[in-house]
Amino acid sequence: MTTIDESPTPTASSGSSLVPTLAGRYYCDPDVFAAEQDRVFEQMWFCAVRSADLATAGSFRKVQIGRESVLVVRDRTGALNAFLNVCRHRGAMLCTEDAGEVTRHLRCPYHAWTYHLDGRLAAAPNLGSLTEADGTRIDRTRWGLVRVELREWLGYAWVCLADDPPSFETDVVGTVSARLGDVAAVENYGVSALSVGRRVVYDVKANWKLIVENFMECYHCATIHPELTEVLPEFADGLAAQYFVGHGALFGENVSGFTIDGGSGLDRIPGVSEEQDRRYYAITVRPNVFISLVPDHVIFHRMYPMAADRTVVECDWLYLPEVVEQNMDLRRSVELFHRVNMQDFDACERTQPAMSSRAYRTGGVLVPAEHHIGEFHSWLTSILDDA
Repeated sequence: MTTIDESPTPTASSGSSLVPTLAGRYYCDPDVFAAEQDRVFEQMWFCAVRSADLATAGSFRKVQIGRESVLVVRDRTGALNAFLNVCRHRGAMLCTEDAGEVTRHLRCPYHAWTYHLDGRLAAAPNLGSLTEADGTRIDRTRWGLVRVELREWLGYAWVCLADDPPSFETDVVGTVSARLGDVAAVENYGVSALSVGRRVVYDVKANWKLIVENFMECYHCATIHPELTEVLPEFADGLAAQYFVGHGALFGENVSGFTIDGGSGLDRIPGVSEEQDRRYYAITVRPNVFISLVPDHVIFHRMYPMAADRTVVECDWLYLPEVVEQNMDLRRSVELFHRVNMQDFDACERTQPAMSSRAYRTGGVLVPAEHHIGEFHSWLTSILDDA
């Protein structure tokens, strides 16, 4: 693992000049959101589900990614598969429930076309008498469900709708490595082997970019996060952990754990190094993941942008399996970041209405502590402008 530099080099300019933000329309214009669905959410690797949530054959979860409804399904070999949630007969939605479990097959409730858990067409009324246009027997693979690329990492299933998916190693693993200085730094936490101790789903009335920007910076921390800055005093100075490569914010001198009162937490995850102990690391993986690493647990956010002014955020608190199995008291541990989430999402919802104001028609400004958000804006506009 890369050694932590106590005087790290900022990833963005440390100059004193103000930098313009995106214009307000980027946060409220349905046409901009439609372009993001097309060129961002449906082209990039998108973190869909926690793999362990689909523990048995036939278990499934329906996820909205861009304009598409996607099914992630565990098949009878134990593998996870992802498909567009569309029957190949007449286009009915195959599954309308958000999650569930089927016994053997996925069956369309409209005309009873039925699919194996690996996506192949299994049966349909009068299937034996049906032929292709050229008179040959119907091709059950050709008329199976439309497959979506899927990779598993950190205990989650990441899917990509693109016809030619970008490199997972570059866009996902590489992003984490670039933030921490070495991908081994996240592997130390054994995230895939942890268990969900608590999950909270937030329905936020704000654009997804406001949430990303909020998570990336800490200029607001002294204003709205009194509990967090008690645990992580450096955040009161306005520089977020993500401002520096490889940097983790150090716990306060009298702080014992990442808890609502700074009191002792749980036993340290065995793989976490001495360098990582008593530190908080934050990572943004575009377009929809935030990862927070602390010595005894991991907080994993997934965003599902639903509209220009609405984002569903699913947050998992992940602990050692024995912590969850023994039903240990997690309330003080969970409460700290749950409160941070509520404070952050309230700020985003308070900001959203102003995005359509004439006062924000040309946008606002970034102060030096927020300059790294400018790189996020440049990244997004380069994608949207490259039509």
